[in-house]
Amino acid sequence: MALFILRRLAQSVFVMLGVSLIAFALFRYVGDPVAVMVGQETSIADQERLRQELGLNDPLISQYMRFVGNMLTGEFGFSFRTRQPIDEMILSRLPATVELGLISLLLSLAVGIPAGIYTALHKDKFLANAILIVTLIGISVPTFVIGIFLIYLFGVQLGWLPTFGRGPVAEIGWWKSNILSPSSWKYLVLPALTLGVYQLTLTMRLVRSEMQDVMNADFIKFAISRGISYRSVHYRHALKNSMVPVITIIGLQFGGVIAFSIVTESVFQWPGMGLLFLDSIRYVDIPVMAVYLVMIGFVFVIINLAVDILYFLIDPRMRLRSEAGS
Repeated sequence: MALFILRRLAQSVFVMLGVSLIAFALFRYVGDPVAVMVGQETSIADQERLRQELGLNDPLISQYMRFVGNMLTGEFGFSFRTRQPIDEMILSRLPATVELGLISLLLSLAVGIPAGIYTALHKDKFLANAILIVTLIGISVPTFVIGIFLIYLFGVQLGWLPTFGRGPVAEIGWWKSNILSPSSWKYLVLPALTLGVYQLTLTMRLVRSEMQDVMNADFIKFAISRGISYRSVHYRHALKNSMVPVITIIGLQFGGVIAFSIVTESVFQWPGMGLLFLDSIRYVDIPVMAVYLVMIGFVFVIINLAVDILYFLIDPRMRLRSEAGS
């Protein structure tokens, strides 16, 4: 297993180098940083002096090595727009995005996995077909439309839930939490539901498809012929073997929620990293964009590494292939 992890770590290093190269190209070639930082009245000499101070006149390889070194040491630099340290900006927005992604993921798993099992085992029932129709609508409708509909129904018409912002949050050190604040959890409901609908439908359909494939496998038929109870066959044998590809989707879903919650955060004005990235695009804040890209790449690398390790622990075939390769 140690060799397997080392091999995956080596692959992850190359992936992060590729991501850092893309982020560096974004930082270096998308607009002129000096033109963004100074006003029109700044003289050419002052602009050239600032460019020299920022190291923009150095060779590209030196700039790239400095960029990678700063990322490794946590020196993310300053925002062109606000002049704040980028690490402080990221840390102030990170709790909102992580909590939103975590709640939406738990919602999708809590509903999607049981619904997928039910529709796979009762495919001819009316309720199973109704669930499939509803999830087909959920996976087809854009996220922002779902968000606007929920705002109109629960916020405008019924007045049950707030429609924007985080509300009063509980502070634990630098972490600002909606989950731990009894008065602000309701601010989390609509954004999490909006973000979780697509994840829910994807999880449900994948579990259903995998369960149906496994139920038609020979070892399941053999287990039934031996007189093993249907409950044991369904939940001990079929479900366990169905969850192997689902683990990959769950990991990628969480990474996707962290990376691509931009639309949901924009609709609900949720002060997370997605909204920060959207603002950085609007104001051409290139350092924030570059750091965000590297950070999201790192999140996906860590998630894929964790998924590969879970594969190795769950699927004995991977262990056998690894031992044979060794």
